[in-house]
Amino acid sequence: MMSPNGSVPPIYVPPGYVSQIIEENGVRRVLVLPQQPEFHPGGHSPLHHPPPPPHAHLPAFIPHPAMMPPPPHLYTGMAGGVGDMSSQYISQYHPAHIYSEQDSHSQHGRPPFVHRDDRTSKTYERLQKKLKDRQGGGGGGQVKDSPPPSPQKTCSSPATVDIHNGVGGNALEAEQGQLSHAVAGPDRQTGRGRNGESGELDKEAQALLALLSTISTPVVSDIQARGAVVSWDPPTRPESENGSVEDDCSPPEPLSYEVSISFSGKDGKYKSMYCGEELSATLEDLRPATDYHVRVQALCNCLQGSPSEAVSFTTASCEPDPPNAPRKASGTKNTLPPCDNGSKIQNYILQWDEGKGTGIYEQCYYGPQKQYRVTKLSPASRYSFRLAAKNDLGVSEFSEVVDLFTSCSVPLPPFPPELEMAGVTWLCMKWQRPTSSPKEDDIYYVLEMEEEGSGYGFQPSYDGEELSCTVRSLHRSTKYKFRVAAYNSEGKSNPSQVVEFITNPDRPSSPCRPVIRGRVLPNSFKMAWEPPKDNGGAEVTKYVVELSEGLSGLSWELVYSGPAMEHVCEGLKPGCSYQMRVYCMSEGGQSPLSETLQVQTPAVPPGPCQSPRLVGKPKAREVQLRWGPPQVDGGSPVSCYSVEVSGPQSEESREVYQGPELDCSVGGLMPGKTYSFRLKAANKAGFGPLSERCEVSTGPGAPEQCKAATTTCKSPSCVVVSWEAPPCNGAPVTEFRLEWGAAEGSMQVCYSGPGLSHEMKGLLPATNYFCRVQAVNVAGVGPFSEAVLCQTPCSVPAAVSNIYALKESELRRYETSVDADEDEEEEDGGCRPPPPPLYSPSTCLGVSWDPPCDHGSEITSYLIDLGERQPVVVGPVTKHIIHHLQPDTSYRIRIQALNSLGAGPFSHTFKLKTKPLPPQPPRLECTAFSHQTLRLKWGDGPAKAATSDALQYQLQMGDKSGRFISLYKGPCHTHKVQRLNESTSYTFRIQAFNEAGEGPFSNVYTFTTPRSPPAPRLDDNSCEVTWEALPPMKGDPIIYTLQCMMGNSEFKQTYKGSATSFHVQSLQPSSDYRFRVCAIRQCHDAPELSGPYSPTVTLSPQRSDVALGGSTAGSGSRTAAESGRSRRSMTDEQCAFLLLMVFAVIAILIAFVIQYFVIK
Repeated sequence: MMSPNGSVPPIYVPPGYVSQIIEENGVRRVLVLPQQPEFHPGGHSPLHHPPPPPHAHLPAFIPHPAMMPPPPHLYTGMAGGVGDMSSQYISQYHPAHIYSEQDSHSQHGRPPFVHRDDRTSKTYERLQKKLKDRQGGGGGGQVKDSPPPSPQKTCSSPATVDIHNGVGGNALEAEQGQLSHAVAGPDRQTGRGRNGESGELDKEAQALLALLSTISTPVVSDIQARGAVVSWDPPTRPESENGSVEDDCSPPEPLSYEVSISFSGKDGKYKSMYCGEELSATLEDLRPATDYHVRVQALCNCLQGSPSEAVSFTTASCEPDPPNAPRKASGTKNTLPPCDNGSKIQNYILQWDEGKGTGIYEQCYYGPQKQYRVTKLSPASRYSFRLAAKNDLGVSEFSEVVDLFTSCSVPLPPFPPELEMAGVTWLCMKWQRPTSSPKEDDIYYVLEMEEEGSGYGFQPSYDGEELSCTVRSLHRSTKYKFRVAAYNSEGKSNPSQVVEFITNPDRPSSPCRPVIRGRVLPNSFKMAWEPPKDNGGAEVTKYVVELSEGLSGLSWELVYSGPAMEHVCEGLKPGCSYQMRVYCMSEGGQSPLSETLQVQTPAVPPGPCQSPRLVGKPKAREVQLRWGPPQVDGGSPVSCYSVEVSGPQSEESREVYQGPELDCSVGGLMPGKTYSFRLKAANKAGFGPLSERCEVSTGPGAPEQCKAATTTCKSPSCVVVSWEAPPCNGAPVTEFRLEWGAAEGSMQVCYSGPGLSHEMKGLLPATNYFCRVQAVNVAGVGPFSEAVLCQTPCSVPAAVSNIYALKESELRRYETSVDADEDEEEEDGGCRPPPPPLYSPSTCLGVSWDPPCDHGSEITSYLIDLGERQPVVVGPVTKHIIHHLQPDTSYRIRIQALNSLGAGPFSHTFKLKTKPLPPQPPRLECTAFSHQTLRLKWGDGPAKAATSDALQYQLQMGDKSGRFISLYKGPCHTHKVQRLNESTSYTFRIQAFNEAGEGPFSNVYTFTTPRSPPAPRLDDNSCEVTWEALPPMKGDPIIYTLQCMMGNSEFKQTYKGSATSFHVQSLQPSSDYRFRVCAIRQCHDAPELSGPYSPTVTLSPQRSDVALGGSTAGSGSRTAAESGRSRRSMTDEQCAFLLLMVFAVIAILIAFVIQYFVIK
């Protein structure tokens, strides 16, 4: 690439190539050359591969420094620093004489020798010469013809770095990672800072640069054959003239150090081996017995100090490197001398496997010579060799194994080729390897061919090492001559004997399309064809005719094979399509098929059918016939069938069916007769012959319809039905069936047998019945006769089926209805009879029953049988109350219905028992009283009792009009009447009741309330709590404990003493208070016994007058707060019940919503 304006464009250098800038006559050239290894003879000149560019994926041209970001570290690998060459023209090609770790040895870092051709070597030497001319033999000045360096240098300008391709090992990989950070050169110390400041920043940089340049000389220790340890001291601030240290200018960042070595002298080119912040480094992969110079440079940010004084050291000697593999030259074995690693090589060890190929090596030479002749070897054999070198320090490793082959002699003439397979245009031949040639000898073969009559002689057809060959593009049925010769590296053998082979003839072409000769018959036709136009080089031996039935052509049948060119096809089916085709055969094979010939044979009438057969049992007037298609349809589908019948008395036939179906029903026949049936089929060619006769006899018919049956009533529940036998219609009647039912549409069979009469029993009197009869024989069932209506006479009533006992509520309703009826009678008669009797369940039993069927005569009365007592006769009713019975007594009751015809049967026995007498009323007493309440007590028992007690009480109080109102109804023996007026008399009465009923009311008791004491004055912040006193228990006094709770806090004791009231003060107007009281028994010889607390009472002080009241549970104590206005709050039980009801209502609503909206 050429650029006349002086700028170098970016160039991409692929992996494995290097770029070089050369200037000639004012024109700069960039050359891209492949990497080539260089061979260095001599003791210390290693074999090198020119290293690739530092980064193969980057362009060869490095852009302007102002276009690149500043890297953290910049350093150079050249002795002259970055001032030796402009940064824009830094070469990425490194000369091969630079020593690197990866090039020093293969097993010790040295790669194998790679051969270089002459052209590449000359080009490389010419480029090296031009490069040396440009550099002027030194690295300190600027290149003569290169453009001037950039006027502005920043810390981001790159430097020439000697970086190898990274195949040397772990040390080199680490070195490459460290070399990726570049370090600025010394000429950057006088430039501008990163922020563009030039005053104080330049002074600081100069001071820092002076500090970096004071690094001490490194110290080399632990020197070995391939490594050494280098250590150094950090740079120190020099002292001033007066002995004091200069102004402290500590570096802004930690210092890093770069260690570089040179093996070409103190002033040679140095190569970086380490870069880091440590004060020591281990140098690895060094060459044994080599003089090295090492120096150290200090780095900080973008500044690089001057390198320290170089220190020289020499690595120790060791055993030589493994030599290169031996090679064969002019029939001898020689090798190049390996690197002796500081100690002269004394002897070489050459080993071989004696040609056995087992991998076991034996020594064949030991001495200082560099070549050795091996004799007495077998021709055309393989031998493996390997070589090792030995000096004073030891024996090197063996070189790579090399396989060498000895030469052989000219092979003998092979046997003539043999024909393996022959074709129309090809011949496949094979031959054998000469027996005298060893297996290791590479033998090649030449196959020569001569065509008969061509006049060209033998021409080569194949040249190769295979033992078989297929010669193609030959002529058919042609004779060819062949011979084969063998040759190797020593020469060519004589040809083998000549053999002759003939190619096969080709198959003939297809015959012409066959044609029809004459008329096509229903079962045969004659066809002919012409021979093929091309017989393929051989005479046609026979023709083959194939026939396929139908037009599908799926299956073909061979019908003729012979030399003739016409054939008569016989045994064909009428009305069928056929395809014909012909092919011929010769020595060359079978020809292709000819075109197909399609032939359609004419159709004929179908053949005879099988005689029709009877389907099922023959009926009396109809038979069902079925048949199959004829075996031969005549080449055309059957379109219809014809059935003819002839009677038993006449031979004349008549057609009874014509159609395409395979069955028919023939009617209009006589029962029990024999008929003959014949069948024929037809297609488009006409009707075929009639089938054989089929004799069919009709079966007997069902009987005719019976006449209407006659009925005779023997009793209200028995009727005799009689009938006459109908005409049997060819078969005797075997059975009569009588159907009987209460409705004409729901009759059921009640008799089946040969009799002509039947007696129906168990009928209901005064009921309408219907009956009908049908006759049955072996032929079937005849039709039913007309239905006949029969009515049974009236009879006595039926037995009463169900009897029920009237409950007390029904007794009361019955008593009320009786009262209403009697009142109407009083209004009508104008006289008032005595009041009706009271129906007591102890002396009366109420009975009701379902009315039985009257059997046509209305029921006039019922008879109730009570066993030992006189029967009771009642009117036509369905319930009755039996009076004057004994309490707590069981009775057996039966009921009988009577009408004008007599008495019906008794019902089943029904047991009833009267209840015991109701209890008498107890004595009523007033145990406690006040100006507003009265506590009443009756009987002996607890104040509270369970609701399941058998004995219960009803307490009533009289009002101003003299009527009594119920106050309490339950099992308790006490009741407190509240909200009474002071100094007022009240009347009370009590009644006891149990399961036997309600007892009589007691006499009227009168109790008067006392006058009320004056009410205490209460303000808004106080209230008075009172409770009912309890009597002493067996002489032990009773005291009380009053507890109060404000809001949701805990209960606290407010009062404890024997008084029955307490005045609570200092109440808060906006708070709710709850009170409860507990009775305590003070025992003389035991601790106090506390009873349960009474229910809580709530007080809301925000209202001026509030009355609180509550009753205790168990002990009977009671609390009350009295004021001008009284109000009772709900108890805990009432609140719980209210919450339970609310939740129940919500659950019902949710269930309703789910049922209505979700499920439906």
